[in-house]
Amino acid sequence: MAGKKKAEGGAAGIARLVPVQKRSRERYEHILREAAALLAEKGSEAFRMSELVERTGVAFGSLYQYFPDKTAIIGTLAERYNQAGRDCVARDLSAAKTVRDLNPALCRIVDSYHRMFVEVPVMRDIWRATQADRALQKLDEEDVDFLAGLLTEAVRRIAPDTSKPALRAWARLVMTLIAAAVRHAITLPPKEARLLLATFKRMLPDDLATLQANRIAGAS
Repeated sequence: MAGKKKAEGGAAGIARLVPVQKRSRERYEHILREAAALLAEKGSEAFRMSELVERTGVAFGSLYQYFPDKTAIIGTLAERYNQAGRDCVARDLSAAKTVRDLNPALCRIVDSYHRMFVEVPVMRDIWRATQADRALQKLDEEDVDFLAGLLTEAVRRIAPDTSKPALRAWARLVMTLIAAAVRHAITLPPKEARLLLATFKRMLPDDLATLQANRIAGAS
């Protein structure tokens, strides 16, 4: 198919094709912008492909060429925002040069992640949609795995003798808890959200003692 390439990712629930020609790409981006606006206005449950066709002026045939259903649209948007989150996490972790830098870096990740949800409210609707759809839940799981990998790499850079199996489990738990705390915070009024996140950040590890304990326990 000239002028087109396969979907941006390999998981189920994303765009079937991503155009590369300028005019088709502009139409593709127009569809995604209107889809995000529609999600923000009505939520995923009330989202209808027919309304998207009406709003975009793109014929059903052209729409389905890229997105076979609303799951594919929501999944494609989720992938994009996940990538933005990954970039923030990578940036915040890059500043960690010693073990002492780890806690401040994790706190920055919490703040950056929360800021994204506040500044881009449609992310809340996309997240709710991913939790309600099995095909999209896998995207969320893959994102946590990727973020855990970033944290694992950062810790091994500053503490190369850390046990790798224990570190991987620890990193996944930390990133899962950060995501859960932030996603709970966005359901609260701003003052309560700030208090919750401040409390949560005080619970984040400020050294690698837990990992060292895990290594000792595993050796015994």
